[in-house]
Amino acid sequence: MKRARSRGPAVSAPGELPPGFPLGSTGRIHPAIGLGLWNLGRWTPPEEAKLKPVISAALAADVPWLDTAEVYGGGRSEQLLGDALAMLDPGRTRPFLSSKLSYEHLRASQVRPSLLGTLRRLGLPSIDLYLIHFPNPKVPLAETLEPLAALREEGRIGAIGVSNFSLEELEAANAALGDRGVVANQVPYNLLEREEGEPVAAYCRAHRIVLEAYSPLARGLLAGRYLRSAPRAGDPRSGRGLFERSRWPESQRRARALQALAEEAKLPLAAIALHWLISRGAAPLVGAGSIEQLTATMEAARQRPAKGVLERADRIARGDAD
Repeated sequence: MKRARSRGPAVSAPGELPPGFPLGSTGRIHPAIGLGLWNLGRWTPPEEAKLKPVISAALAADVPWLDTAEVYGGGRSEQLLGDALAMLDPGRTRPFLSSKLSYEHLRASQVRPSLLGTLRRLGLPSIDLYLIHFPNPKVPLAETLEPLAALREEGRIGAIGVSNFSLEELEAANAALGDRGVVANQVPYNLLEREEGEPVAAYCRAHRIVLEAYSPLARGLLAGRYLRSAPRAGDPRSGRGLFERSRWPESQRRARALQALAEEAKLPLAAIALHWLISRGAAPLVGAGSIEQLTATMEAARQRPAKGVLERADRIARGDAD
């Protein structure tokens, strides 16, 4: 798959996924959208049985980026992905892969064994992007970055990233790595939840760092779910974030207004949410619990809203009169 090497996303042909973003100074491209393999939760056999066909479908459909972590199911997510990769036709190009180092494994002596465990489960000699999953205030950042940089020099890691780093933590990590600094920061960021992410997003744009946006569809709200009713009691979304009791009426009102805009533009609401992120230099990392959900999200990503639609969506999401 050819991807344009531009400072920002180029115009994509109808029906194509958007092109990606430069991956720091590596000369490589970070895909504009990917699938996160974090969403099983309890990692029971029935849940794993649901994820396996989703991974296989993502590979068959050439989803360009798959993201996992050693903490997802205690390595089970990486293992299931590795099993699926092993079944790929040798002639197929594998997707861009990222995984994450647990915040419990940030001591210098733990970094190499953790990465080697990840690579063993994936069945690969190296990985495109390896991120520190969370900062750990008990471990100096330099203690973790030094062995990561050594692994990068060995070719075991294509590039180093971070996840859930604040602006100050990101600045410190980037400065510590020097010329070949941090190339990505994975944070929660979407059209309706952006206050905390905006300073980080601005820094990333200014320093050629890819902002990987997880929860890009606001846990389903920006995919058109929960427009008529709130999540049921016991749902993990219930009472949290946008779904918190005091916030929920306004969250739902704005989501309904965005849905009306999407209907006017003859687009899925998800297309607007995903392309709003991409237009701001962020790469959405979506979740999918079924092949149908994965297919719908990727089809939405192939539909590019007009600039005016994205501008109106931005105003609606901020609560401004449209």
